Amino acid sequence: MGESVEALVWTLSEELVARGHEVTLFATADSRSSARVQSIYPRGYEHDDSVWDWSLAEALHAAQAFFRAEEFDVLHLHSDRGLASATVARAAVVHTAHVEMGAELIGALRRHQRIHVVAPSEHQAEALAGRTNVSVIPHGVDVDRFPFQPDAGDHLLFLGRMIPDKGPVEAIEVARATGVPLVLAGPPDDDFDARIAPHLDAPRIEYVGRVLPRERDRLLSEAAALLYPIQYPEPFGLVVIEAIACGTPVLATAVGAVPELIEPGLTGYLAPTAAELTGLVGAALGLDRARVRARARERFGMPAMVDAHEALYERVSAARRSVT
Repeated sequence: MGESVEALVWTLSEELVARGHEVTLFATADSRSSARVQSIYPRGYEHDDSVWDWSLAEALHAAQAFFRAEEFDVLHLHSDRGLASATVARAAVVHTAHVEMGAELIGALRRHQRIHVVAPSEHQAEALAGRTNVSVIPHGVDVDRFPFQPDAGDHLLFLGRMIPDKGPVEAIEVARATGVPLVLAGPPDDDFDARIAPHLDAPRIEYVGRVLPRERDRLLSEAAALLYPIQYPEPFGLVVIEAIACGTPVLATAVGAVPELIEPGLTGYLAPTAAELTGLVGAALGLDRARVRARARERFGMPAMVDAHEALYERVSAARRSVT
């Protein structure tokens, strides 16, 4: 899972524990959680050189939960690496589809109708049109955990993996066209030196590499706006709501679920292409940052997300009990 998804799972499990639920979190042993953490790996694969096949490691880790399925009312899976185990689990199973679903995943979910799917957006749910047990629950964040800067810096921010699909080169082109400084943060990919690095020698363009969560949140809160020139149809885009939780408006391409997240003229602006975002930078910088943060709380606050999951867990566990 990416760091934003990990933060989402942490937020959900922490609030469920606070509400009195017994939660077991199957995660690496270095995870910090109020839930009961169960592990077979001491650290995440990105911090453990001995784990070279991360996909297998993730599948084996997820399988531990399903081996003990009868201990739980509901098993909630946040990675498709565990779907093979989920198909035979003796418990109610919920799967959140955090990534764009390919034909294989869609086919598997259509074959195994007993798995209840959570789609974070209507865009994601459309891929499973006709499937009855799909719930749309937008991701949520604990807005109070994000810093707020009423007076932003004078720079734009790109935050994400340095891959073409995320649009880092497009973000650089927007910054160069407007003359506004740009900070880019995120882990480099295998093609970084060939595809991205040659564009970083432009004036007022700074690449700071991969950042830890606290630094990420600081960068989000201090930016004048987040550039999100996404090039492929993501099912959600957690960094978008993390930015507006900081009061930082977002300039994004209208691709995938993004139009469901941004309210033009209120929390940011949308354009059909990254090049067309250039003319919207000035307007975005003039948005009321306090109002941006307030809308994040109203639309994507953590309580509503947890309420929806709580109701779903009760519904699927009751349905499971009725047939056993």
